[in-house]
This record gives sequence, structure tokens and C-alpha cells, in this order.
Amino acid sequence: MSVLVTGGAGYIGSHAVIDLLSAGEEVLVLDDLSTGFDWAVQVPENLYVGDIADETLLARIIAERKVEAVIHFAGSVVVPESVVNPLKYYLNNTAKSRSLIEACVKGGVKHFIFSSTAAVYGMTGEAAVSEDVPLNPISPYGVSKLMTEWMLRDTAAAHELTYVALRYFNVAGGDPKGRIGQSTTNATHLIKVACQTALGQRPYIDVFGEDYPTKDGTCIRDYIHVSDLAAAHTSALIYLRNGGSSLVANCGYGHGFSVREVLRSVERAAGHSIEIRQAPRRLGDPASVVSNPARIKEALGWTPNYDDLDMIVSHALAWETKLRERNR
Repeated sequence: MSVLVTGGAGYIGSHAVIDLLSAGEEVLVLDDLSTGFDWAVQVPENLYVGDIADETLLARIIAERKVEAVIHFAGSVVVPESVVNPLKYYLNNTAKSRSLIEACVKGGVKHFIFSSTAAVYGMTGEAAVSEDVPLNPISPYGVSKLMTEWMLRDTAAAHELTYVALRYFNVAGGDPKGRIGQSTTNATHLIKVACQTALGQRPYIDVFGEDYPTKDGTCIRDYIHVSDLAAAHTSALIYLRNGGSSLVANCGYGHGFSVREVLRSVERAAGHSIEIRQAPRRLGDPASVVSNPARIKEALGWTPNYDDLDMIVSHALAWETKLRERNR
């Protein structure tokens, strides 16, 4: 039996593949390589280049490779872009996920693990967000992911499919061994952009809004190391195999850092200051988003290994340095 990872050539998906392989899993990757990279796939012989909405391709992979579980990362992830181009997100994140889920049902796939997001919560006003707060996404990105959660909920009620939806908070860092990291061209992740600025690849970094009701006026986010997040997916797979019921769980550390605090961490890692400029708020950005991770720790037995902002930043900077050399 095998595990099919959609978007497995992308940032988070490629780290999940590494974690699954280290756990002894047979891993297949399906990716259209629109934002992912074939060189990031640790099992190139098991890479299928294609679309997650290609029902013929999915049926063949599931049948021929005896796919037991699907871990679904493929999709579009830029919140501001979703505001100006919502139909792209409802296609890539919702409509195509529906095709993938249907293929899993038809092919007899037992388990499904979904890459969801804290953006489903919107402006909660909670110091630490639990999974049971009312859901009110404020961007098409968040809505597109929530709609997929609903599809999974209803499909699991009607068919023999169990699922875990993991709601990510802010993912950052890179593989501690330096094999892979955040490599997407023109990525908007704060830590990546700050590292590029520290390396001279960008002349400055914008701080989008300094008038939020937070300790220093900048947005606060719960930053989770990508390797800890990858391990959560392996834990979710084991949980489902052991008979666990369908579950939605946060993936975060339960504490947050402001944009200014992150930038100071990058400056410490780089050993020099970077130019910081003030810019207007971005569309769809809540002031503070911090997780309550109690459920994932209790249900999945997940224990993070990299809960340290300076470590996250140092791994991100090391990868960005390596990527710069690779791209020369």
C-alpha cells in the first residue's frame, strides 16, 4: 500500500515526503510543477506530473499503486491574491479538491489528510484560537479551504473514508539537514522575504501596517517550523490507520510573534540590520492569529521539536543562502 502526496514537489509537501519516507512509507507524488520543483522530490521515480483534477490519471495511480491514503497539499496559497482573483482559488482549492475526493471514493482510498489553514477562522478576537470557535474566513483563500473541509465532512459521513484536516498557522523554516526549503519564486512569506533582504536579494522589506491593536502595532502570527508540520501529517496517518475517527486540528505552537520581532530575529541570524519600510495594510490580514494546539497534541500525540523562532529563522536563512547558490 502507498501514500499519494499531492503537491509533493512544493514547500510543505516536499518536507512531508521526507518525513513519510523516514517513517518507512511508500510515497508517490502528484504535482503539476506550477509552483513546485522536481528536484525537491526525494523519490523522483515516483513523481507523477499532472493535475489533481485529472480523473483518468488519478484512477490509474490509485489502482496501479494501491493507494491507501492521500495527503493533499496542492493548491493556491496567497491570501491577497485570492482577494483580487477569487475564482482562481475556488477552482484550484475547491473545485479540484472535489475531483480529487471523488477519485478517492471511487478508488477505495481509506484515508485523506488535508492541508487546511487558520484562515478559516477570520477575526476571532480569541487570544488562542481553538477548533470550536465560529468560522468566519475573511478571504476567498480561507473560504476555499473551508469549503473543502465541508466536502470532506459530508463525504466521510456518506462513504468509508476517514480524514484529518490540519489547520496550519504560519509555516516557516527549512529542512534542518539543508535538503529542501521554501523555494517558490516571488513567495510572500514574511521570513523568506526577510531572509532574501538580509542576503541582498531585495533592497528592503515592507511592513504591512503598523497600527494594529498589538504590542508593537504589527501583526502577530503563530510560526510553526515546516518539519514539525510535516511530522504532524505522519502522525495523522498513523492515527487514522489505528482506527481514529475523522478530525480537524490546529497546527501551531500556541504562541505568537509580531512582524517586528521576526525581523529582529532575522537580523540576529544574519549578523546585520536590514532596511525596513512601512507600507499600508494588506487586504485580508487579521491583527493576531495564534493557535490553541491542545487537540493535536492529545489526539495525535504530536510533540514539536523546533519550537524556537531563532531556530526557525536560522534554518530559513541557511536554505535561502543555499538556494541563492543553486540558482546562480
